[in-house]
Amino acid sequence: MMMRRSAILPTLLVVAAVAVMIGLGVWQLQRRSEKAAVLAVATTNPGKPAISFPVLPPVPRELLFRPSSVHCLHVVKWRVEAGRAADGKTGYRHIAECSTGVEGPGVLVVMGVTQRPDAKTTWTGGQVRGWLSEEPDHRSLLVRLTGNAPPLRPMLIAREPAPELKAAAPPTADDIPNNHLAYAVQWFLFAGIAVVIYAIALRRRATTPATPPTGTNP
Repeated sequence: MMMRRSAILPTLLVVAAVAVMIGLGVWQLQRRSEKAAVLAVATTNPGKPAISFPVLPPVPRELLFRPSSVHCLHVVKWRVEAGRAADGKTGYRHIAECSTGVEGPGVLVVMGVTQRPDAKTTWTGGQVRGWLSEEPDHRSLLVRLTGNAPPLRPMLIAREPAPELKAAAPPTADDIPNNHLAYAVQWFLFAGIAVVIYAIALRRRATTPATPPTGTNP
């Protein structure tokens, strides 16, 4: 009886861990369906007519990668993120955080790519034409799972680069990873392995003779 009672807590912990892993696997399957829809629009939207740049997030899925334009009143600051140039070479995307007016929310514009993150450009603002996208996603997995993640802001990928920069790669379906099925299978395997390992541990514990208390007479 003592053995069974002592196994209650670890059993509950294993059940909770397995439930979390299964939940992550199901979430990845849901993400796979969402990603399939994004891939479909990424293939066709760049060639469609231009639309107005959205003022506030989130960007509707059906509008991603459509041609659009925005006026950058002036650059408030620059951000640097890993990215790819139109010629296929990897580098650093230079993202301008632009002001659009006194009370405007501002916009993000990818103005080009360089090989060095500390490279500079003399561009300070102006009218920009390109493709509608979203800002880089740095939200943690935990925040996204809880549903409390803030929406990603709209971002424009400039068709023409700023001075001293190379043109950024236009959005294509090839740039969007679709490995959610592999991640889902991975989480389900982890859950199955955890169950098997714990079952083996319980069986070994049940077949191991109990050690008599020290100091007892034979």
